[in-house]
Amino acid sequence: MKKKDLEATLKEKVTPLLEDSIERNLGITLPQLGSDITDRLVNSHLNIYIHARLPFEKAKKLFKKEFLKRELEFHVGNVSRLAKILGIDRRSIHRTIKELDIELPRRASNPEKYKEIFIDQTIRTTLEQYKEILHPQKIEKIYQDVPKLSRNLAQLLPSLDLSWKEAGEEFERQFLQKALRENQWNIAKAAEKVQIRPETLHRKIRKLGLRKE
Repeated sequence: MKKKDLEATLKEKVTPLLEDSIERNLGITLPQLGSDITDRLVNSHLNIYIHARLPFEKAKKLFKKEFLKRELEFHVGNVSRLAKILGIDRRSIHRTIKELDIELPRRASNPEKYKEIFIDQTIRTTLEQYKEILHPQKIEKIYQDVPKLSRNLAQLLPSLDLSWKEAGEEFERQFLQKALRENQWNIAKAAEKVQIRPETLHRKIRKLGLRKE
């Protein structure tokens, strides 16, 4: 499924469920919370924690390792199937597995259960950001609803398959956008922060279509 189709599904089917759960448990409407959760779900393949203070090349290598590791787990180590999805040949995957020192999963996984667990983690991680502004009893109430909500959303949420190239570019886009924002779009400072040449950052900005928010 393409990203725009996934976004449409989230808007039409997932968002109403989220909004209903939020209003029922918190007693208020909180569109921003629902929006934050759906934004994370749209970029589900990219919800991999990479420390923003790492040098760009090191951060990208770590992202590739965690991304490929998770995709291998999701596809039960089926390299042939994964090669089709990522748009690269099997030899490239095996070479990358060796280069990044990734251990192939030995146990079969349940894709639907995997998706449910991921959604559960996404909701809980997002709720953490609202702990300081929401009443403890109310936020505890919505936490209790998370398992059921995750099961329902897992049935509605289709899979978004990203190619190896698309995943890498999207990571670069988010990582560099954050560095630029934190340095008020000062190219020299942002480039120094992530340890790349200013000329390289200029080229990435044009290629990735980065803009001031």
